[in-house]
Amino acid sequence: MLIFSTQCASLIIVKFINLVFQYLTFEEAVSKADSNNKHLLLGNGFSIDWKKDIFNYDALFDRADFSGLKVGAQSLFDSLDTKDFEEVIEALHKAKKLIEIYETTDPDLSKKFEDDADNLKEILANTIAKNHPEQPFEISKSEFERSRSFLLNFHGIYALNYDLLLYWVLMHNEDGRKINCDDGFRNSDDDSAEYVVWDNGKAHAQNVFYLHGALHLFDAGTELQKYTWKKTGVRLIEQIRAALSKNLFPLIVAEGRSEEKITHINHSGYLHKALRSFSSIGGSLFIHGHSLSDNDDHIIGLIPETYVNKLFVSFMTNPELPENASKVLKLNSLAQQRKNLISKMTKKKNSRRNELEIYAYDPGTAKVWRE
Repeated sequence: MLIFSTQCASLIIVKFINLVFQYLTFEEAVSKADSNNKHLLLGNGFSIDWKKDIFNYDALFDRADFSGLKVGAQSLFDSLDTKDFEEVIEALHKAKKLIEIYETTDPDLSKKFEDDADNLKEILANTIAKNHPEQPFEISKSEFERSRSFLLNFHGIYALNYDLLLYWVLMHNEDGRKINCDDGFRNSDDDSAEYVVWDNGKAHAQNVFYLHGALHLFDAGTELQKYTWKKTGVRLIEQIRAALSKNLFPLIVAEGRSEEKITHINHSGYLHKALRSFSSIGGSLFIHGHSLSDNDDHIIGLIPETYVNKLFVSFMTNPELPENASKVLKLNSLAQQRKNLISKMTKKKNSRRNELEIYAYDPGTAKVWRE
C-alpha cells in the first residue's frame, strides 16, 4: 500500500510498506546531508539532461551502425520492445544459455547469440564515440558553471555513465573554483607516452571512480591508460575514434545482467578497486539520474553494507505515482536489508551503521546544467 500526504508545496511524505521518506528540493536534500561526508552516484541522467538527443538509448539506436549483426537490428530490438542496448545484450546471453540445452539443427546458433552480444557492446562504444560532442567548448560557460556548482557539493564521485562530460567538467577550472578530484591516473614511467596510467600504488587520494569504465580509459594489458588532450594536443574524442578504428576498445562494462557486469568488474584491477571504494563509503549518498534498475544491482545492492546512513535519490516525478512503484520498492528493500544487517551484528561491529534514512529529491531543482 502506498500512502502520501502533502504537508507543504515542496514536501511530500511517502510510505511504501515500512519505508517513509520525503520528496525534497535538491537544496533541502543537501541541507539534510552530512556536511563533511557526501558522495554522489551518477547515472546516465546526468548526460541526458545536457543533451537528450545524444545520450539516451533511443538516440543511440537511431544512429548506430548495426551492419555487423547476424540479424536485423530492428527486428531484434522490436522483439523485446526496447531500444536499450543492455537489455538486448542480456536477452542474447540468456538465449545462448537456453539454446545450449535444446536440440537444434544449427550447431552454431549458440555462438551467433554470443557473437551478437559482443557485437552490440562494440556498437554501443562506437556509437557513443561517433555521436559524442567533439570538444568541451560545446558546453557553454554557464553550463560548466552550473555543473561544477552541483559537483562541488560532493566529496566522492562514482559514475556509471561512459561519456566524457563528467571528465570535461572536472577538468574545467575557468570559474576559479577548484573541485577536489583525483581519478588515480599518473604520468607513465615512459616520458614519451601520449597517455597517463592508473597507478594503484599512488592512488590513495582517489575520489573519482568510473564504476563501469569510460570512453577515455583503455586496457593495454599490463596497464590501464587514460587518453588526454594535454599529452598530445589532439582532441580526446578524436583519439578515441582513432583507437576504435584500429579495433582497440575502451574499458566499458556494457553487459546486460548485473551478474555479468560483476564478472567483468572482477577481472579489472581498476574496476574492482572502484567497487571496493564504493562499498566502504559512509555519511550521505546521492543517487542522481539513475533508475535503480536490476541491471545495476551489483552496485545498488551494496548500499546496505556500506556505512551510508542517509540516502538521497532523484525522482523525475513524485514518488507516489505508479510509474515509480518499482523504484520505491527497491528502496524499501535496501532499507529492510540494512535493518536485517543491524540485527545480526553486534553493537560494536555496527557502531557506524544506523537504519537507512531515505529521501527523494527532484533532480530538476539541482539545476545541473542550467537555471
